[in-house]
Amino acid sequence: MSHLFVRRAAALASASIAATLSASALAQSSAITLSGMLDTGVYRDAAKVWQVGPIQRSQLRLDGVEDLGGGLSATFALSHRFDSGDGRLESSTKPFWYGESTVGLKGPFGSVQVGRRLDALYSLDWEFDPWANYDRVASPAWDLWHTLYPSDPRGNNGSAEYGRLNDGVFFDSAPVAGFSLHLSGAIDRDPADKGRGRGAAVRYADGRFSGVLARQINRRGDTVSFAGARGTFGEVALMGAVDVSRSEGSTARALTLGATYALGRTTFKAGWGRLRVDGRAAETLLGLGAQHALSKRTAVYADLAFKRIAGRDVTLPGVGIAHAF
Repeated sequence: MSHLFVRRAAALASASIAATLSASALAQSSAITLSGMLDTGVYRDAAKVWQVGPIQRSQLRLDGVEDLGGGLSATFALSHRFDSGDGRLESSTKPFWYGESTVGLKGPFGSVQVGRRLDALYSLDWEFDPWANYDRVASPAWDLWHTLYPSDPRGNNGSAEYGRLNDGVFFDSAPVAGFSLHLSGAIDRDPADKGRGRGAAVRYADGRFSGVLARQINRRGDTVSFAGARGTFGEVALMGAVDVSRSEGSTARALTLGATYALGRTTFKAGWGRLRVDGRAAETLLGLGAQHALSKRTAVYADLAFKRIAGRDVTLPGVGIAHAF
């Protein structure tokens, strides 16, 4: 009995030690990162009213990763957007974790996520706009792309969401010979829906050239087709995109061109775009801008846009400061 008791005690102690070491190892292989950006500017909007607040976006983001072994990791992401001008939510109709709320797995195959995030197209299109589709004053993409295509017509507490899917599944493959596949689809479907929101995009990138082809359809039956290309030649980058969106018998066609030039800490930007809806001119835009890096995290910038909207000419100036962390 005494020998049996000793063996069992030794086995129990070994198991306890192994569990403790395993827990320690797991704890050491996981990490949580806090990041974000604070952006505040002064700008004039299309109604010729001066505004104070984000010209780009202000957000707080939490990312987590845990090494599961065998090249597999668990991930999560939470992203909150807010108006830095007054500290409130970016919009009262948007959820608190507006930017993203996902959990997933990543490995040699790529990544799979479940929850709310940018769909296949919106997660890739930024590369083909000088302002990364992230500037409300001068970006042609902000004004003209995906005009008739909300990713989820009811994605923000019943109002339309342009960019993100709720209750979605997202797959991003690992690159193979420069090519990668990106898929997104909504899980839920209401009886009134024509189908589930879904989309696919193929991206090519080799460091100097990149391109994307994408096609999506939402739960209401609206569609969008997108093609973008970009080339980098030393300090100069040239880009262009064609976007066609359709909804309830209407068609919007957008063409945009852009360029950036890096001179030391300063990046100059220029972009042009034209939008036609059902064959009629809806908007033409010329955007100019410059961004100067004060440090690796802080930059000041100035924008100027000339827009013709429904036959009316407006000039939009803006200046701002952004700090990333």
